[in-house]
Amino acid sequence: MDYAEYRKRGKEMVDYIADYLENIRERRVFPAVKPGYLRELVPDAAPPKGETWNDIFKDIERVIMPGVTHWQSPYMHAYFPALNSPASLLGDMLADAIGCLGFTWASSPACTELESLVMDWLGKMIGLPNEFLHTCKTSAGGGVIQTTASEATFVALLAGRTEMFRKYKAIEPDTEEAEINSRLVAYCSDQAHSSVEKAGLISLVKMRYVESDDDLSMGGAKLYEAVQRDREKGLIPFWVCCTLGTTGACAFDKLKEIGPICQKEGLWLHIDAAYAGTAFICPEFRHWLVGVEYADSLAFNPSKRMMVHFDCTAMWVKNSEALHRTFNVEPLYLQHENSGLAIDYMHWQISLSKKFRALKLWFVIRNFGVEGLQQHVRKGVYLAKSMEAFILADQRFEVPVPCNLGMVVFRLKGENELTERLLKTLNSAGKLHCVPAALKGKYVIRFTVTSTHTTLDDIKRDWSIIQNTAAQILTLNGIIEDPDVKTDKPASRKENARVPLKETKKSNFGTSLLLANSPMSPKIVNGSFAAIFDQGDFLFEIAKKIAQLKLNQGKGSPAVGRRIRGMLVSSNKQYSLDSRMDLVETIVNAPSNLESALVRESDGEVSTSPEEEEWTDNRTVYENGHRRYHRSQSIDANTNHDMALRTTNVKGKPSVVAIAEKEEAYGSSESENEKEKAYCKHCGRHI
Repeated sequence: MDYAEYRKRGKEMVDYIADYLENIRERRVFPAVKPGYLRELVPDAAPPKGETWNDIFKDIERVIMPGVTHWQSPYMHAYFPALNSPASLLGDMLADAIGCLGFTWASSPACTELESLVMDWLGKMIGLPNEFLHTCKTSAGGGVIQTTASEATFVALLAGRTEMFRKYKAIEPDTEEAEINSRLVAYCSDQAHSSVEKAGLISLVKMRYVESDDDLSMGGAKLYEAVQRDREKGLIPFWVCCTLGTTGACAFDKLKEIGPICQKEGLWLHIDAAYAGTAFICPEFRHWLVGVEYADSLAFNPSKRMMVHFDCTAMWVKNSEALHRTFNVEPLYLQHENSGLAIDYMHWQISLSKKFRALKLWFVIRNFGVEGLQQHVRKGVYLAKSMEAFILADQRFEVPVPCNLGMVVFRLKGENELTERLLKTLNSAGKLHCVPAALKGKYVIRFTVTSTHTTLDDIKRDWSIIQNTAAQILTLNGIIEDPDVKTDKPASRKENARVPLKETKKSNFGTSLLLANSPMSPKIVNGSFAAIFDQGDFLFEIAKKIAQLKLNQGKGSPAVGRRIRGMLVSSNKQYSLDSRMDLVETIVNAPSNLESALVRESDGEVSTSPEEEEWTDNRTVYENGHRRYHRSQSIDANTNHDMALRTTNVKGKPSVVAIAEKEEAYGSSESENEKEKAYCKHCGRHI
């Protein structure tokens, strides 16, 4: 393709994109495809010769669009927003054409200088103290664009670790950094994003999860207690993550309580405001930011709510020298005559190279203006509040925690399984798309306003679908609906019973994908299709057939394995390949009590005996040896253990078969023998 054809094809692509976004509500929000669909549509090898653009363009609708989850759809309410806008798309079009790599000022002065300028703009827009701006004469602070909030959290933790190394070695210079690192402890809420846990894993530091209160917020008192306990044990507290807008419920840690404690104890304070940060453009939402002056770093994602498309994470630090001390590797070929006089962003991040992300952020801020962005934020909040009002007016439902910003969580009153069934039925229909979360042992549906196209009519339409589906679920479960059950009187939140922190990790939510992204929530591995769609009865029927095969042909027989794989892979149900194999291997090698339990289940009998299963210490290693370990140096607020091992297991249930990650509940003040034992009522395994 030459540039003459590029002009023509570029205009065609812009038209296609505009048509796609303008008419996106006409598309099914979640694709009706199975894993592996795309390989059936394209050759298994690259073409030996180039193809015409017309042939390539035709495959967009034939190959790509059938498998796209339409994140810009007004009926997309899963996860958090990943918004775009014409100004943002044009910005990246130009940045991609320029194609510069802004690792130093000399590698592209405009890339570096525009980034520092637009980060100062954005910092002022959300009300940050001057110490976080490049133009501040009394500090070495400033802003940098990272790829994701996960990366920003990791960068902040590494910088905090480096600063603690310096402080400790100033007192004990002969102590090795590895020895110091083994005693470091970081802190976050039990509602914090999983990326905080991952940062601890990669940096080999222990992560302490502080129990949140009834509002799902981490407070100062609990944090202070945890820090003091660790100091008494000879550990070294060094870093705290304060979450403003959690993934599970958009809850806010108490920054104004946490900040003074971090200052007093000499802890690096990082603020993770990935979703909520955009809202701070509006003054009425900045009460959650009170105490930001105590922070050492802060990050949020314009790529979520600010209509700057992914990837784009804004991060500020109060002292950029901490980043330099952490990431400064400067070979001769990267040095230039202005080194030390200008910003070299390679010292502010993990990667060397940097895209020209500032261009799309600059375009969006200029195109919308501060007032336009404020109006956009307020519209999303209004729509979420409207949805909350609809839910509270229906006494079949409850809202466990208050609606904050553009997200509301809700559930059907009663057992978790009712809400799980509701979510799976909604997602299977494809008319809207939501995901679940686990909040203090309760299974909830997250409903987020994620599209610039969403209107109040869309919210009413979605709520009507939810109500009608709920009526079907309740009827099928034998719950007779009272025609007078709907009322304008909101349901009380005080009725929600709180579940202790240590109990939340024992909860079995079936095959549901728990996207609270909280380190302390039950987790699901490699089963997204089984998680959000109704697969339970299908899986349990397979389990019964597998048990019968094992009785007839012998435990661990290769023939059994082949037949089981055929049953699963040839199924017309949507299910991830890894989860198929986990299910097969675990059931094929399961102890004999699983066989009898599954066979008796067909006659209505239930096995509850745990005696036949063997377990060792806290690692939940069962005798057949089939396990997948995920190593974690995470520790709970009350534990003496410095290492937790999490393992994947499969547990059976009549309506659902969970592919769930087993997390042992560390942190209990009770002894092992005194802990309440929980067992799967079908296979007898300790859960």
